[in-house]
Amino acid sequence: MTKPGYRFALFATLLAAVVVMLGAYTRLSHSGLGCPDWPGCYGFIGVPMSEHAQGLAESRFPAAPVEVAKGWAEMIHRYFAGTLGLVILGLAVHALRQQGQQAQPLKLPLLLLGLVIVQAAFGMWTVTLKLWPQVVTLHLLGGFATLSLLFLLTLRLSGKAPLIPSITPQLRWLAGASLALVIGQITLGGWVSSNYAAVACVDLPRCHGEWWPAMDFANGFHLSQHIGPNYLGGQLDSDARTAIHMTHRIGALLVTCMLMLLAWRLRAAGLRRLAGGVLVALAMQVGLGISNVIFHLPLLVAVAHNAGGAVLLMSMILVNYRVRAPATAGRRIAIEEGFTAQIRRRTAV
Repeated sequence: MTKPGYRFALFATLLAAVVVMLGAYTRLSHSGLGCPDWPGCYGFIGVPMSEHAQGLAESRFPAAPVEVAKGWAEMIHRYFAGTLGLVILGLAVHALRQQGQQAQPLKLPLLLLGLVIVQAAFGMWTVTLKLWPQVVTLHLLGGFATLSLLFLLTLRLSGKAPLIPSITPQLRWLAGASLALVIGQITLGGWVSSNYAAVACVDLPRCHGEWWPAMDFANGFHLSQHIGPNYLGGQLDSDARTAIHMTHRIGALLVTCMLMLLAWRLRAAGLRRLAGGVLVALAMQVGLGISNVIFHLPLLVAVAHNAGGAVLLMSMILVNYRVRAPATAGRRIAIEEGFTAQIRRRTAV
């Protein structure tokens, strides 16, 4: 039986997915600086459309001529992100009102509220620091974290956590390690995107016709790039971008091997549908990644690759939720039985 707030959390999860995809589109269409200020656009609530408004905008920001399409891509993303923030605020208020009710999460909605506030700050810094790769990557990770935590909240409010007695500690460890590896790969993907390294290699399975091309890992993963330049289009040289791209490819191989092992172990534990879902999400993401290279990063495929990363991450959240449900339920039952026994002893006295 679902708990109060389930539909609200489900709506927030779907909205967060839209925000993540809009963010990907904004980034991949090079619209991250479509509005050179924050939270408005050239000092307006929306993108300036009239000739007079555009003239005023360009007088305010002479180094940033108005590009209407890019401006709207950025502002629509901001509108949806702002709406999501209000929805998460509503979830936090609802959780506070339901405080004390049985199995009603409180810490998770409050954590989400704090996270969305931090995300707003990173959204501002993304613009004011001119797409500084560190901030862009952290902003992307914050979006994925928000989506993941909302999905987890939805699962907890769904009331569906059946006992699965065949789960072993080894499988729980494997599920946790798989989740960590997927998060690491998404982080690498964010670094690829923020440094414009997606097309550093345009052939498969080799890169520049070599299995191990010239690469500059020191500069590719130099995390203290100075603030100041406009990072639209990237500032790294070819060898540094190749190092980032190849590291992401190696990460993809590790994730593929790990998730195939996880799916095999899930199937052996009787969780065939869950195993099948992991394999489908993995196959979709690998196929989209290969398509990005072969077709030279078409916008829709690149956005779909971001969506695939979100689906893969949520599949790992679901797996970990399911395989850890027995232990969680067992602790809850033990606590409830202990509480009942304590009441009986007091009644007897």
